[in-house]
Amino acid sequence: MNYKDILKNGKSKIAVWGTGYIGLSTMAFFSKSKIKCVGYDIDKKKVAVINSGKLPIKELKDWFGFDIKNSVNKKYLTATSNHNIFEDNSFNVHFIAIPTEKNGKPFFDILFNVLEKLIKIVRKKNKIKPVIIIESTLTPQCSEKKIIPYFKKNNLKPGKDFIYGVAPRRDWFVEGTKSLVDIDRVFGSTDIKSSKIIKDILSIVCKNLHEATSHKVSEMVKSIENAYRHMEITLANQLSLAYPNENMREVLKLVGTKWNVGTYHPGFGTGGYCIPLSSQYVLKEIKNKSKLTLLRETIKTDTNINILIAKSLIKKGYKKIGVLGLSYKGNLKVDILSPVIPFVKHLRSKGINVSLFDPYYSNKEIAKIVGVKSFKYPQDLSKFDCIVISIDHKEFKANIKNITKYLTNCKYILDNMKVWEKINFPKHITYKISGEKNWI
Repeated sequence: MNYKDILKNGKSKIAVWGTGYIGLSTMAFFSKSKIKCVGYDIDKKKVAVINSGKLPIKELKDWFGFDIKNSVNKKYLTATSNHNIFEDNSFNVHFIAIPTEKNGKPFFDILFNVLEKLIKIVRKKNKIKPVIIIESTLTPQCSEKKIIPYFKKNNLKPGKDFIYGVAPRRDWFVEGTKSLVDIDRVFGSTDIKSSKIIKDILSIVCKNLHEATSHKVSEMVKSIENAYRHMEITLANQLSLAYPNENMREVLKLVGTKWNVGTYHPGFGTGGYCIPLSSQYVLKEIKNKSKLTLLRETIKTDTNINILIAKSLIKKGYKKIGVLGLSYKGNLKVDILSPVIPFVKHLRSKGINVSLFDPYYSNKEIAKIVGVKSFKYPQDLSKFDCIVISIDHKEFKANIKNITKYLTNCKYILDNMKVWEKINFPKHITYKISGEKNWI
């Protein structure tokens, strides 16, 4: 069976389980290639927005380089809150793009809820074997120890009753050159024939595919590559803590000029779905718990760095602190494991008057997530004796020529991303970039 052909000629459709950044982008790029895609989500408001031809995550338009309205109008892209429609025999390819974390830990309940529904679909005696491609991040050996045994328990075998593949995502949603089309992508399956089918399907959109020898290998890639980054980013903070009287940001910038060394800088630590969890994913299934001590220390430092930053500001005596940014990354609305959250909560717990502004979040959302009030930017900057810039939203970079007129009571600015580095601040303001001498 040539799945690529039946998708292209409209005889088959793609079902996407989850319409967040990953799922929605899968739908967008395949539908742009005139493949019919239907995304499932329990959020009915998000479903309605997608079906109106709009992006529920507006920042994705810059990353896509196109909007979805044309695909929606031509019925190539739709969304639904009714998963039962996927039992139709025309849905032969299923992408799983749901979260696999909760409260900062690996969490697979949602995944197995989806798999339970897929079992009903696989059991139907369809002439075409369903293809299941997992895009969500998995812990090493998750397929072998949990997912495949779950299917076998229901008398279903990969390769025989369905095609199983793992193709984790590496996309960088703030840069258009690192999209689903252009970025290198790893995939793997249970056997040679299944791998060929997975490759044919992915190649409709993805230009740079790397075939792993098995699904076991491909599922390990995502967590291990991010664990490498987790350690490198955290090492930058550890170096800054070890040499507080040195400008470690400058040192690491120069270290990064070596041809085989990446450039990292000290700061607020990691956030988002991938990096902060990566070391935990790798550690979860190891047999010898005494091994991989580097990853354990990485988690420890990364978890505590924001508390140390908060303590340093309290020690300096600041009473009213304004924080710019809730997202973990600039120009995105993603607060999952944002390093700002524990930072703000620690300040609050010590009685500090703290407020936060993020243009992507409403006052109500900010209050719910971190328990503080928002403020008007830039007008209300005058209320604070300390300002912390955690991320580089474009709004924080724009129209800053006269920003100093709003800083009448400000004594200290801590800038995690060098957003205001070109401003000539008055003498009463100390401006520090994270990683510089005595920044923490």
